[in-house]
Amino acid sequence: MSDESVKTIQASFATRVAADLAIEHLTQQYGIDRTNVFVQAAGSANTAGTEISGGDAATKLEEARDDGAQRGEIEVSADVSEAQADDARRAMEEAGAVRVSFA
Repeated sequence: MSDESVKTIQASFATRVAADLAIEHLTQQYGIDRTNVFVQAAGSANTAGTEISGGDAATKLEEARDDGAQRGEIEVSADVSEAQADDARRAMEEAGAVRVSFA
């Protein structure tokens, strides 16, 4: 985005599932272009979040799993216009963000 009124919103999530849900809401519900949405580990280590979820969770037939990379939060950021800022914050919060801030 080349507009001067662009803001970057950043949010941290405890699970990859929550981060993926935020991305889905940003792009599908609020129309933010996917090329303006970014996801990464909050730290330098590969991580699937800080909480077990999705594919990391044991099924009813399995014993508890400990092979998931629970080494830190997942960060999602998006470059949004001033007009999209409130919707972007709402999308992050509704998906379960631990923290949300604008850079």
